[in-house]
Amino acid sequence: MIFTVPCIMGTEGLVADELRFGGFEGVNAENGSVSFEGDLSDCARANITLRCGERVLIRLGWFSAHSFEALFESVKALPWENFIGSTDAFPVKGYSLNSQLKSVPACQSIIKKAVVERLRDKYNCTELPETGSKHQIQFAIMKDMATLYLDTSGAPLYKRGYKLEQSEASLRETLAASMVKIARYRGREDFFDPMCGSGTIAIEAATAALGIAPGLKREFDASAWSGSWAKAFAWEKQAAQAKAKCEMLPIFASDNDPAAVELTRENARRAGVLDCINVQKANALTTDWQSKKGVLMCDPPYGVRMLDLKQARMLCAKFGEALSGSELKKYIISADEDFEGVFGKVADKRRKLYNGMIKCNLYMYYK
Repeated sequence: MIFTVPCIMGTEGLVADELRFGGFEGVNAENGSVSFEGDLSDCARANITLRCGERVLIRLGWFSAHSFEALFESVKALPWENFIGSTDAFPVKGYSLNSQLKSVPACQSIIKKAVVERLRDKYNCTELPETGSKHQIQFAIMKDMATLYLDTSGAPLYKRGYKLEQSEASLRETLAASMVKIARYRGREDFFDPMCGSGTIAIEAATAALGIAPGLKREFDASAWSGSWAKAFAWEKQAAQAKAKCEMLPIFASDNDPAAVELTRENARRAGVLDCINVQKANALTTDWQSKKGVLMCDPPYGVRMLDLKQARMLCAKFGEALSGSELKKYIISADEDFEGVFGKVADKRRKLYNGMIKCNLYMYYK
């Protein structure tokens, strides 16, 4: 099978490296996604172990779709019965861009009808009750080329299962994991997140360093599919669990807000790393950073989800002053285009990333 892993714009190379390092075959980075080849065991392993990808889709087919008739016939020709049973549910969703078939609801209806006719013929039945496991069909039509997928993940992969609550300003887990991977943190040096919020960055750094697979504490749609799918997911989870370590790490998560500190502790406990990291209340603006070495990584307010722009810039300026002269390697994500001027120092390197729909830059300082 061919699989597609959608990912945050700017992280395609990271996801491709994850897959190649994990021993997956046929890895190919594309714009906004990465593809690979494999069987159902590879599908299960990708879902359970990928840190930076958003979900795992089976790419069933791609073809020209200049008309609804062409869309119907091409969809009907795909082997849906290899995946969808006679009682399984198969909702349809997707999008169409720069194509003659502009109406998404009409495309949904045509695709649903084509799959229904195919399954009725194959199962020799008139009714498809759709009371069984969910097989989410996804379609993408771009410039009159249609691609059909089955979603094996269900909830997106950034939903690891350890977040007690999802605040408006919370950093997506896959983005935090991408930042950790960019910094090449392995747990061998001190790591600081002085504005930890819900603890996402510190937790992702800890689970990566300890080899704790991000999908161990959640379920996936395909793990409920019939046949060998459930067995494959169960086996891959056991294999991933056997590789996980539990040891104290030099990771320090802190925040000036006591509620954030408690939330980070609870999320770390749910992620299985509370005993592996240090969580404490501290003010990032008054900490003696000049005496510390290692990696500092944080997601300070930048006037979009927390504080207004003036307040966020005032905080950023004071934070820059506090870090002045520090030998720490610093990785700071911000949506403020004037971040460097406010922070007081030009970054050694910048990388464009997206926090949800918000365009950000990861500002990297190597000394």
